[in-house]
Formats: sequence, structure tokens, C-alpha cells
Amino acid sequence: MKDLRIYIILTIVMFVWGVNLPIVKYLTAQMGPVTMTALRILIAATTVFIILAIMGLIRKPSRKEWLYIGLGAVLNVALHHYFISVGLTMTSGTNAGLILGTGPMLTAIFGSLILRLFPTKLQWIGFLLGLSGVSLTVIAGNGGASSVSLGDLFVFLAIFAQVLSFMVITKAAKTMDPRLLTAYMFLFGSILLFITGFIQEPGEMAAFATVPGVFWLAILASGMGATAVGHMLYNFSIGIVGPSKSAIFINLNTVFSLIGAAILLNEKITSIHLIGLVLIIGGVLLGSGAVEQMMKNRKKKKAISTNAKVKVNI
Repeated sequence: MKDLRIYIILTIVMFVWGVNLPIVKYLTAQMGPVTMTALRILIAATTVFIILAIMGLIRKPSRKEWLYIGLGAVLNVALHHYFISVGLTMTSGTNAGLILGTGPMLTAIFGSLILRLFPTKLQWIGFLLGLSGVSLTVIAGNGGASSVSLGDLFVFLAIFAQVLSFMVITKAAKTMDPRLLTAYMFLFGSILLFITGFIQEPGEMAAFATVPGVFWLAILASGMGATAVGHMLYNFSIGIVGPSKSAIFINLNTVFSLIGAAILLNEKITSIHLIGLVLIIGGVLLGSGAVEQMMKNRKKKKAISTNAKVKVNI
């Protein structure tokens, strides 16, 4: 039951992140991506700290926990958000979608190598199904993959840094609440992004004075909702069910993005899209361990029922 609640939370988070994608695209179009991302992350950090203060969960980290915070801030915030924001401006949506779809598979591999968390055969099948589903859906929606570019490398580095951060979060969760870890990571990560923005996008801070009012509504909604609450819940889930099971849900972003495009933008859903969605959902069910858990529960109920019949006969 505990895992089921986490899976429901992860599904909701993926829905929110799917809705957040067009918001981030709008924000990026208004100003430099690095500077904008730095502000969005800072808003998220402030939001998480306020929530945790109300919950009474804020405390000073230990020396070892500071190390996890530093690694998480560099990998999960600074490097991931920098490479993804810059990479998306240099490559096609198809290539980016395909590369991001490798995240769950990479998480499973590094979870095995670093954390010694070995997925079952059914989970590996789930990761492959999910990757296949994402590939079909993205290629069908964008007319095929384009040639490899520097942007593709940046997007890969973004997902690579994020996967490594999942390992850090899993280790840190043994002594530190992942939600508190998220707050500290966002705070220091936003500082690193602001420094990067000053260097790469000089004078871009002045753009904050000229953006329309809609920009501030969008960045507050994105920073406080999708980034703050979304990442807080996602990192909390990593600490409960592990990195591999949490990462497989990332593929649902493709599902929700496609459904949103069909409803809001009247985009057509083809038969290939539907096949891709079926593969993604099947991959999530297998990769998360939900199918195995249902099989175990069924066997357990069957065994209890058999034992009860034996006792009655006796």
C-alpha cells in the first residue's frame, strides 16, 4: 500500500511536469535560459523552505550531509538545468525526447553499479518497453530524428548528471529527509546558475524589468508548483522506493504531453502514438514493480485460501 501511494504521487508529479513544459518554453523565449532558470530555481528553493518550516522539518545538516547537498546542487540543479536549457536551443525536440527517454534505463544501470540495487527481469523488460514507447511516440510526433548535434550532447549530459544525482539522493535519504535535501540543493544550485548566467548572459538580469506581467505569473506557477512541490515529492519518492522505480515514471511525461497537445492544441493522435503510449504504460507497470507486487499479492492470497481449506478439512 505504501508503494501504491508513492506511485500515485509520482503519476501526479509527471502530469504537473508535463503541463509545465509549455510554460518553461514560454519563459525561455522571454529571456536568457540560464538566468531565467536560476530565478525559477531560487523561487522553488524559497517555496520548499517555507513549506518545510511550516512542517517543522528544517535543521542544520551534518558534515557528511553537506557533501551530499553540494553534489546534489551541482548535478541535479546546476549541471542538469544548465545543459537542458542550453541543449534544447541547439537540437530538435525529437532528438531531445529520445535522449531523455534513456533516463530510466541509465538510472537502472547506475543503480546496479553504484548502489548495488539490481532490477528484476520484469523491471528490465519494463525499462526497454518504456524506451521503445518513448521512441515511437516522439518520432511519430516530430517526423523522425535529425542528425546528431552539440545540443544532443548537452541534453545527454543533462540526463547523465540527473541520473548521478539520483544516486546521491538515495544515499543521502538514509539520514536526511529528501525534501530538506531538495531545499538546500535548490538554494545552492540557483546561486551557481546565477553566477553562470552573469558570465554567459551578461546584462540579462535587466530583462526582468521589461518582461510582461504574464511572465511573472508563469514563473511563479512554474517555480512554486512544478519545480518546488514537484521535485520535493519526486526526491521524497526516490528515498522511499529507490531511483530505478521512480525514474521509470519519467516516461509518463511523454504520455501527458501528447494528451495535452491533443486537447489544447488539437494535434492529431495517430495509431503509432497509441502503440507508443501502450508500451510506455506497460513499461511503467513492469519497471515500477507494480506487476510483480500484484503477482505476489495474488500468490499470497491463494496460499492463505489453500491453508484455510486444509484446516477446515482437518
